[in-house]
Amino acid sequence: MAVASVTRGDMPITIPALGTVTPLATVTVKSQIAGQLTRVAFQEGQMVRAGDFLAQIDPRPYQAALDQAQANLKRDQALLANSIVDLQRYRNLIKEDAIAQQQLDTQESLVAQYAGTVGADQAAIETTRVNLAYTHITSPLSGRLGLRQIDAGNYVTPQDTNGLVVVTQLQPISVIFPIPEDYMRDITARLRNGESLSVSAFDRTNTMKIADGRMQTIDNVSDPTTGTVKLRALFDNKDGALFANQFVNVRLQEAVLRDQLIIPTAGVHHGSGETATFAYVVNRQQGTVAVRPITLGATAGDQVAVNAGLAAGEIIVTEGADRLRDGAKVTLPGATPPARAGTAPGSGSRSQ
Repeated sequence: MAVASVTRGDMPITIPALGTVTPLATVTVKSQIAGQLTRVAFQEGQMVRAGDFLAQIDPRPYQAALDQAQANLKRDQALLANSIVDLQRYRNLIKEDAIAQQQLDTQESLVAQYAGTVGADQAAIETTRVNLAYTHITSPLSGRLGLRQIDAGNYVTPQDTNGLVVVTQLQPISVIFPIPEDYMRDITARLRNGESLSVSAFDRTNTMKIADGRMQTIDNVSDPTTGTVKLRALFDNKDGALFANQFVNVRLQEAVLRDQLIIPTAGVHHGSGETATFAYVVNRQQGTVAVRPITLGATAGDQVAVNAGLAAGEIIVTEGADRLRDGAKVTLPGATPPARAGTAPGSGSRSQ
């Protein structure tokens, strides 16, 4: 037989749900240019920060293209400078009526042409610089790296679907879970009042708590097939206990009932008539149990609030009640059973 005390305290009312751990960001790192992968600088499963070096593509072709673009710019800048000098000379000659107007117009067009060429050269330099920077591949976000998808020495292109590696943000991380739409009125009202709703994540057996978090947002539509609305809760996940696509049992705290009489649900029994719902209350002095009708309130997990019928500090039976009846003699766990008639306390008996 097992017993429990009637306690008084606050009871959190929670909404149970089944959730999926969903990263706030998951990025497949791909090459933005074509070239030979010369170095892989990361380890599988490594934690990285945004901007950390991951891999290197052979930069020599892109460095050569940058050098060529810079040489073209210098050449065209020289042509532009010379055409501007000629244009000024022609303007002076046109005042003396020494050349035709058409020759001046042609020279002005030539200056504009060279100016456009210089602009195109400068844009080409910026493009080649960007391509050269793309040879140095870095992590786009902070998170954990997955399995390596390609080895050094391979030729990579932007069209590679698998990329080099996948980076998943784990801190913070979110859990998406559905709840019945009937709860939405109370939840949205609390959110409008600026309240923060706590969310707890438990393992598959729903016995061990994994992490505590806060509700972040509510989806803008409900699912008409299930009558549920999806919610997203945010967890710091500093210990890394939650990982992407993990299934967890979620408990969303809807409200907190203050100053309640609380007993384990195992201490509640059901009968008929006036004792439709009752508990076995232990009388410590007499060593007996009595059937006590009770009125139940809200239930939270393995605990239930009692609105009437019990008092704080009373002892109720939680296990072994199938062998009890009203007025039955009981011995509390850990107590010394009463001695049998004719036997001295502490003495034993043996057969003759």
